[in-house]
Amino acid sequence: MTPKLASALMPLARLLDPERAHDLALWALGRGLVGHDAAPDDPVLATRFLGLSLANPLGLAAGFDKNAVAIRGSLALGFGFVEIGTVTPRAQDGNPRPRLFRLAEDGAAINRNGFANEGWLAVAERLRTYREEQARNRAGRGVVGVNLGINKDCTAPEADYAMLLRAAAPLADYLVLNVSSPNTPGLRDLQAGDRLSRLLDNAQSALAATERRPPLLVKIAPDLDEAALSALVDVALLKKVDGLIVSNTTITRPDSLRGPARAEAGGLSGAPLFALSTETLRRVHRLSGGRLPLIGVGGVASGADAYAKILAGASVVQLYTALAFHGPALVGRIKRELAACLRADGFASVAEAVGAEARLRRAA
Repeated sequence: MTPKLASALMPLARLLDPERAHDLALWALGRGLVGHDAAPDDPVLATRFLGLSLANPLGLAAGFDKNAVAIRGSLALGFGFVEIGTVTPRAQDGNPRPRLFRLAEDGAAINRNGFANEGWLAVAERLRTYREEQARNRAGRGVVGVNLGINKDCTAPEADYAMLLRAAAPLADYLVLNVSSPNTPGLRDLQAGDRLSRLLDNAQSALAATERRPPLLVKIAPDLDEAALSALVDVALLKKVDGLIVSNTTITRPDSLRGPARAEAGGLSGAPLFALSTETLRRVHRLSGGRLPLIGVGGVASGADAYAKILAGASVVQLYTALAFHGPALVGRIKRELAACLRADGFASVAEAVGAEARLRRAA
């Protein structure tokens, strides 16, 4: 099956319960049933991020492949990189079902999964197998980030994150501390200046003791006010974090939402998140003076969306929810549209366009 055919079948998948449809997509990708994007990437899309060479700046966001069951299949769709997780130290069932809701009228979803995953040991085994296969086939590593979280009953977040960082360092191209999911009680409190400072001290110490130190990023919420966001950026710079992911889902509910599930509790993702997450990205880029590499995520469904994130300060972008509505052919379409946007504005590379929004406004 080609990505184009799989996308044509998406209306049928939407007849299923959202979580069952998601599981079916993972099953198909994990068994190589979706095929791959054989078209070469436009050279204008090649870039470097965190010292990693990427054929294109489009990544698959965490939350799609929590248990690392479809790494090869996801990369084959044409993503420049994928991020697996969120994975916690121990397996947990997450919140009761139903916990994932489509808002088809809004191109959105609400989830309250609560870090449902099989735990680090199961995920680590799959990551290790993937790396061994890549080494045997001499096919390159494939850029894979690992998103880390804590169990719901965790009483020592600093210790649990440090343990995961030490264990994941040999297997990940980059690591992410998820301190911004709205579905684990108390997790977002870790974004506050003093809490984040202590967490990062422990994280950096843990990584300093590893033989291989991948870049460390922090994934933040889009709902922080200016004071909280400024304090977070200051801590990230002081503690020498390698980058931020902007942003996670939002607990806000725009008045424009039409889907019947709009009042469900959880994090809102998809098209209604785009403006809020992009404005948060813009603020982080300004507050950091462009010194923090940023991954822009939230509501990306077109090349124009990806381009807007890059102009606002993102070095690379991620998507997830739009994939559930438009199918795997979306990946190739976004890359083609993004390349056209870059060339239309005279950029020879993605890197040239990062944070160029203000320059383009002045030129206009």
